[in-house]
Amino acid sequence: MALQNFYPGKRLVGVVLGVILLSALAFYQLIINWPQANPYAMVKVNIPKGANVTDVSRILKEMNIIANKQMFRIAVWALGHEKKLPAGSYTLNGARSNYQIIDQLVNGAPNLIRVTVQEGWTIKIIAAELEKVLGTDADEFIKLSENKSLLRKWNIKHDSFEGFLFPDTYYFLEDQNPKEIMDIMVKEYHNCVTDSLHARAQELGFNIKEMITLASIIEGEALYNSERPVISGVYHNRLKKGMKLQADPTIQYIINDGPRRLLNKDLKIESPYNTYLNKGLPPGPINNPGKESILAALYPMKNDYLFFVARGDGYHEFSKTEQEHNKAKRKFKANRKRNFRKKIK
Repeated sequence: MALQNFYPGKRLVGVVLGVILLSALAFYQLIINWPQANPYAMVKVNIPKGANVTDVSRILKEMNIIANKQMFRIAVWALGHEKKLPAGSYTLNGARSNYQIIDQLVNGAPNLIRVTVQEGWTIKIIAAELEKVLGTDADEFIKLSENKSLLRKWNIKHDSFEGFLFPDTYYFLEDQNPKEIMDIMVKEYHNCVTDSLHARAQELGFNIKEMITLASIIEGEALYNSERPVISGVYHNRLKKGMKLQADPTIQYIINDGPRRLLNKDLKIESPYNTYLNKGLPPGPINNPGKESILAALYPMKNDYLFFVARGDGYHEFSKTEQEHNKAKRKFKANRKRNFRKKIK
């Protein structure tokens, strides 16, 4: 009799467990697919850094994306995503249920904004571009570029990151922290300037700051890659002879209303960056050079040129003697006058 009663009891337990399991699955499906009455076909959501599930549910409720915060939080927990709601700017497309909203927040790529930093830009220009495109405070970015602890962290032996923010096209979050932006750009510089390039700089008798400083001057002078090694050769020749570099980009760096056509009085400005008054390289980079200029600084073309002057078409006329140089300058001035007359006719 006891044996006969055992089997019906076991079957009953199995039925009860099955009902509980099915109920749990049904509840799970109900929770994760709970309709939240999101009225938007497409809506942009910003999740700040450090936001927890409660914060996210509040933000979504305030935007009317969800109607029931508690059901949303339970769904996040049920899906195991309570620690996986990343910060960023997201666009929800047709997300009506808990599952659709959570899935797009967890697995959808955040909205990234493209920012192109051009070769030869100074930190001030970069800061202004970041402010225009991302809304990053320009003054805060400039101040951060002089942060001593950050400079030590990246082993930059200079008083700012001028020269060490690598020009490239970047993709940043809308609310990307200025420090994170700077870290990304400096890291890209370190990725470009490898140990072999450091070794080459030492071979030439340069430290890293001097190498980047020369590269920044080349960047300021050259428009075409084919000329960068030639211009580099001129500066290497002048440095070896103890001549002043007389590099116009260093003057553009110290005037407040540049870039513009330089005047004779500009060449007399008292500044350690004025290479018309001081011999050797200036104290640091005058812009953020690209890889081609860095390579040109390290691998100059061997030549006997000591002078060059812009031709007006983006290229330069190179000379070995001051007499040849003065002749080239007169030729350039004559061409400029001729072109000016053509324009006003």
